[in-house]
Amino acid sequence: MTAGENEVERDEIRDDGRRPPRAVVGSHRLQEEMFGRVFDPWVIGRIWAFVRPYRARVLLSVLAVLTFTGTQLAIPLIIRSAIDNGLVADDGGGRALSVAVILFAIVVALNAGASYMQERVVGEVAENVLFDIREAMFGHLQRISMAFYDKTEVGRLMSRLQGDVNSMQEFLETSVISIGDLVLLVGIVVCMLWLDLWLGLLTISILPVLALARLVWLPRARSAFIAAHEANSVTNGALAEAIHGVRTVQGMTRQTVNHALFDELASGNRRAHLHAAKMAQVLVPVVDTLTGLAMAVVVLVGGSRVLDGTLEVGVIVAFLFFIQRFFDPIRSLTLQYSVMQRAMAAGQRLIEVLDVPLGVADRPGARELPADAPASVAFENVTFSYVPGQPVLKSVSFAVAPGETVALVGPTGSGKSSVMSLVHRFYDIQDGAVRVGGQDVREVTQASLGRMIAMVLQEPYLFTDTVLENIRYNRPDATLDEVVAASKAVGAHDFIDRLPEGYRTMLTERGGNLSMGQRQLVSFARALVADAPILVLDEATSSIDSQTEAQIQAALARVLEGRTGLVIAHRLATIRNADRILVLRDGELIEQGNHAELVANDGLYARLYRSNQSSFDDL
Repeated sequence: MTAGENEVERDEIRDDGRRPPRAVVGSHRLQEEMFGRVFDPWVIGRIWAFVRPYRARVLLSVLAVLTFTGTQLAIPLIIRSAIDNGLVADDGGGRALSVAVILFAIVVALNAGASYMQERVVGEVAENVLFDIREAMFGHLQRISMAFYDKTEVGRLMSRLQGDVNSMQEFLETSVISIGDLVLLVGIVVCMLWLDLWLGLLTISILPVLALARLVWLPRARSAFIAAHEANSVTNGALAEAIHGVRTVQGMTRQTVNHALFDELASGNRRAHLHAAKMAQVLVPVVDTLTGLAMAVVVLVGGSRVLDGTLEVGVIVAFLFFIQRFFDPIRSLTLQYSVMQRAMAAGQRLIEVLDVPLGVADRPGARELPADAPASVAFENVTFSYVPGQPVLKSVSFAVAPGETVALVGPTGSGKSSVMSLVHRFYDIQDGAVRVGGQDVREVTQASLGRMIAMVLQEPYLFTDTVLENIRYNRPDATLDEVVAASKAVGAHDFIDRLPEGYRTMLTERGGNLSMGQRQLVSFARALVADAPILVLDEATSSIDSQTEAQIQAALARVLEGRTGLVIAHRLATIRNADRILVLRDGELIEQGNHAELVANDGLYARLYRSNQSSFDDL
């Protein structure tokens, strides 16, 4: 979909944190919703909450802008006085000229100082406000429940965090200066009318022409800004998706096709931004033409009055200065219009993210889960669904005693991973209760619950940091000896020790300089260092070769001793020694028992066991 089309796809996040079905919305509706007003009071009010802590600095910047504006108004008046009372005065006007020169020097010095101050203070305030916005958004996004991320594209979210914050920065850095432009415009009109009422009225009579030109330009500019905004969002989303999926792209040799598709999106983005840039500049030649016309009127009409002695030469010179400055703020405000439009849309999108409900949060009065709470897990008639009306767990009940290792198996989509997510309260259930340490997970703080549980996921996520910091990610105070001990327990120490800088080796993005098996072993070590009484393994050995898996099996036997273990695995060899095995199908618990009992029952587990027999032989 190119920027030139009449319809664009809306990028929004609903109040409940879920992306609505993708709908095509006409650009006129988008104009009303996103670009209908240059100043949206709701957006301004919300952004002001971030500006308020720096209101003293804002006041200082406003004073600097007003001082700068005052000096700009004073300079033509001083020049007019120097000409009429000094240069062309009958008495020579030496004293008046000297006074004018001194005043001019003082005003120029004030002008320079005020200009420096406004630029410095406005820049400081803008950077501080943007820092606070970024910090607030990062903190909020860290707390939002998994349901939000399940239904929100990361690429478009990053577009908001980067592109929209940059748009807001541009606005904050120019907003106070725009106030100065408005004050300057009003001041110039007042000064011209004070110098000569008739000539002043004649000069500003061309403003209706400018207003008409702006009226014609405005809707076209809005459409251009909307198209550019949407094209940028779509392009960023496609770029993020291509980078995240680069392994699949290369594995399926889709580089040429993807390049062509991205080239089409990027070309549309370029066309949209070029058109928006052109529209932003359309009024500039109009303003320049009107400036020249106004100056010609002053020279012709004012000059004739000077010749007949009804107007002083200094007044004409001052008028020429004022006319030139009169259209400067108009030109500046015209150029700032697109900035203001983008800022209002960007502010709305940023606030939408900040207003996404947490989904899962500590309830008022939530209590700490005691450190000595039993490492037990219980599901009591739990019903859960990601989408209303489509339950993935249906009245599931089971209990895991402290120190017991329980495995969950079942076909894909049976609800195994959902069980693991609910133990850690990544989601809230619709019915029943999930208990950890005998407490309903909804009644205890998430922080204390997190200290009870360590997780190892199917796809380990390692951060761009040292191996040491990745392993002690959940316990920054863990010592090197503890990290080494955990690494030895899972068989990771030998390969870590062979790295260029051992545990101080810096990992690339997502641990790309390690093999999949090595990344998984690091994640095992990280879970052990956390020293949580409950260990959750969500298909944690699915990406590991048989030799590495055998190594981990021996380590886990030692690690799980004295801990409660919840294990998911498709390869049944990894869980056949579990104390108990739960079999799920279509969200229901249909069998449970140990390996021998379930094989003897000749149910679903037995069929799964027989279909995976080759994996046992490989071991």
